[in-house]
Amino acid sequence: MNVLSQTSAAEHSLEEGARGAKAPHVHLKGVTRIYPAVANNPEVHALASTDLDLPQGSFFSLIGPSGCGKSTLLDIVAGLASPTEGTVMFEGKRIEGRPPEGVGVVFQEDSSFPWLTVWNNVAFGLRRKRIDKAEMAKRVDAILAFTGLSDFAQAYPAQLSGGMRQRVCIARTLVLQPRLILLDEPFGALDQQTRLLMGDELLRIWRETGATIMMITHSLDEAAMLADHVGVMSARPGKFIEIIETGWPRDRTSEIVSEARFGSITAHMWSLLREESQKAMKAR
Repeated sequence: MNVLSQTSAAEHSLEEGARGAKAPHVHLKGVTRIYPAVANNPEVHALASTDLDLPQGSFFSLIGPSGCGKSTLLDIVAGLASPTEGTVMFEGKRIEGRPPEGVGVVFQEDSSFPWLTVWNNVAFGLRRKRIDKAEMAKRVDAILAFTGLSDFAQAYPAQLSGGMRQRVCIARTLVLQPRLILLDEPFGALDQQTRLLMGDELLRIWRETGATIMMITHSLDEAAMLADHVGVMSARPGKFIEIIETGWPRDRTSEIVSEARFGSITAHMWSLLREESQKAMKAR
């Protein structure tokens, strides 16, 4: 399903003719995932046939019941898992069995290394790539300034708040200059106020880097606030039951949560998810 699906085919064709057809930044066609039976456990059909096109520079959120295949889908796009069937493309190249260059992933768990300073945490990936020391220092210092962490460069993760540790993980991804950023419930362990502030930070990063973002969240508010489009998934095997266009301006902030339309969007999400969540609970 295309995130431009709310545009009529005729309008879409006219738009493409006006600006020249452009391949999507991320393209999924007929992607499925079935986990084979293990010991006495039956096979698990995690992901039904899924189509998705993400334009470059878009912000796409995934919501759905627990166990619906959201993380499976993200892992497939990241090259961390292979689909049972179907094709996954990034920048016109097929993703096959390993993370492609230009893709960065941030997980929910605090993945900072407690024995390294903030500076060395952020530099970790660059060292593995054997980046020149002068270039590495330049890029790390720039990213620390960009994410507001310069004053904590020599601090250790244990000395930071949860929100700041997650900012370190984001900085460690950004320093690699990804063109596609994948986030799996990155703010799930944070309180609501910190989540809103981190959401503002993520929107700023998205605007200033121009990266495409695909994010999993269980928070309807977070999905509605951050994304251009929200993909609502069914109970397992997961598939898109609707892709909602939020219609927010690109320069949005968390202030939009006070708008009446924000409540309408989240209410519509829940109307789609309520029955699917009940199905998922019964299937456990």
